[in-house]
Amino acid sequence: MGDDHSIFSKKSSFTLFSNSSSNPFTDSTSNDPIHRREPYQPPEVAKREEANIRRAKILVVFIIILAATAVGASTYLLVKDQEKTNFENQVRKNNLYCIAQLSSGDDILTMVLASYDGQFAGYASEILTLSGQKADQLFSALDAFSVSIASQAISENALRNTSWPFYAVPDWSIKAQGLAQLTGVSEPDLVLFSIVQVDERDEFNEFATQAVPKWYQESVENEKPEMTANEFWQRTVPFIHFFDPENNFQPSPDPGNSDFLPVLHFYPLRFHAGLPILPTLFNAVHATGSDVLLNISRTIRRPVMGFTVLDVGTDAATPGSFIVHPIYDTADSDAEDREVVAFTGIRLHWLDYFKNVLTDGEFGVILVLKSACPNLCTFEQHGGASASSVVTYRIDGQTAEYLGDSDLHNPKYDGMEITDVFVDLGIDESELPKGTCVPTLTLHVYPSEDLEQSFQTSNAIQYTGVVAASFIFTSLVFLLYDYFVRRRQTIVMERIMRQDKIVANVFPTVIRDRLYQSQEKQQQRRGGRHFEHGDFNDSLDILDIDGDSNISGSSPMADLFPSVTVVFADIAGFTAWSSAREPHQVFVLLETIYGAFDKIAYRHNVFKVETVGDCYVSAVGLPEPVDKHAVVACKFARACKMKMKEITLKLEVSL
Repeated sequence: MGDDHSIFSKKSSFTLFSNSSSNPFTDSTSNDPIHRREPYQPPEVAKREEANIRRAKILVVFIIILAATAVGASTYLLVKDQEKTNFENQVRKNNLYCIAQLSSGDDILTMVLASYDGQFAGYASEILTLSGQKADQLFSALDAFSVSIASQAISENALRNTSWPFYAVPDWSIKAQGLAQLTGVSEPDLVLFSIVQVDERDEFNEFATQAVPKWYQESVENEKPEMTANEFWQRTVPFIHFFDPENNFQPSPDPGNSDFLPVLHFYPLRFHAGLPILPTLFNAVHATGSDVLLNISRTIRRPVMGFTVLDVGTDAATPGSFIVHPIYDTADSDAEDREVVAFTGIRLHWLDYFKNVLTDGEFGVILVLKSACPNLCTFEQHGGASASSVVTYRIDGQTAEYLGDSDLHNPKYDGMEITDVFVDLGIDESELPKGTCVPTLTLHVYPSEDLEQSFQTSNAIQYTGVVAASFIFTSLVFLLYDYFVRRRQTIVMERIMRQDKIVANVFPTVIRDRLYQSQEKQQQRRGGRHFEHGDFNDSLDILDIDGDSNISGSSPMADLFPSVTVVFADIAGFTAWSSAREPHQVFVLLETIYGAFDKIAYRHNVFKVETVGDCYVSAVGLPEPVDKHAVVACKFARACKMKMKEITLKLEVSL
């Protein structure tokens, strides 16, 4: 392009103005490092607000988790506490009323009311009522049995001119079997003791050798055991005896100096305590526990009841009850001069009293049976087992289970105890020798853990699950909302960052941050709120495009920089050249040159002030001080001249 208006054969001129108290060119060398500007950084306010939002989200999540945990735990504990309260109310309600009604004998009414007002109270009422009724029924049946024996003995003795103790009950096995069926007792152990005076011992032994084989034969025919009557007799000691501990517990004649109580009959016909001989003619005076009951019954002439052990000497040995009923020399129960001539006794499992007292579905009741007489609570026969004065059973519906020879109820249910006398025999202590204990039995009823568990439902877990699900749903809604908010913020922030880069190209980072801080303070004065990303467009007012404000009413930024070098770069002949060119050609030239100058300024940390036409104005030493500002400015000017020459050579053909 060889016309007179060409700028490509000319050079740009650079003018440097430096205001420094010292020589800015001192110690300058060509090896001085280039002062580069820092890369673009987002504004501090954006970083700060982003951190605040992140902390706020963490706080919200923590509060939601804490609230969910607190509400869930509170719900679970409240429901559990309510279930426990319901259980305690069901157990304790009307307990005193139940006991009072039982004592008055209004058993059926008590059972109905207790069942209605308290579940456990109803259970206890049923147990106390029905087990007591069974015991009363057993005593009544045993009384009738004893009276029938006495009546038959009186008739036969009158015919044969005989009297007790020389009397054997005919059809003993059949009568005893009928008694067992009448009482509903499973596996009873029925026995008859005759009272034999010392001077009658030899005569009674002769009588027994004739009478015992006969009732053996009757029993074999009725019960049909595996052995014959003769085999049973061969295993019988044919005289009143005891098991001598000084002779290795071998059966020995009893040399007693008081009345004897030999076993004359028993049902069923079987061996006892694992012994190879039958208990026939064993003197019950030597049966610890039984002898006390027999003496008490003989003294007060009424039936008594105490503890014993069933199946002694076997693995199935369990505690049971021993009821002693006297047989009189007359059938008149009201005769004041009647004498006790014999005893009927029955041993049976305590379970027989407690079975079938509850209906199916009623379960988890602990029953503790206690005796008031520790002395009567051992039954040692032939060096055998012992019976505790306290036994514990568990009742579930129509079944009962033996738990052990001690009080095994859970102590935490002590306050829920329901107790009553098992059988009131009406014994007057004044009728007994001094120091003799009255054999009184009491029943103590407690709930079990299983019964308490029946009041506990899955409501606590369900309600807690509902609460947890509510919080989870709330958290999901929060996360969904946060997703859309972050999506919007991302779009806004991208736009803001693009705008911020424009501002960063106009102002240095330090100036830009100061402008933002000024704008943030102005926003706080207006509305009392912090700067928000959504207000970024308003922050562009800091450019004061209309010229009618000084940075939103704030004080102007005016700093003193004592050491600054200003660079003016002017294109020689630009006016004449541009007048002969199209606008787009002028734009291409200026854009290319100034773009290259901007890159050089960025590398040398030179602040671009402005461009006016073909004049490019820049400064070194502001807004950040530079020690060798003049050296940097010279290097910048030299680099720009070299770049100008390179660009004009490339654009000479096209422009």
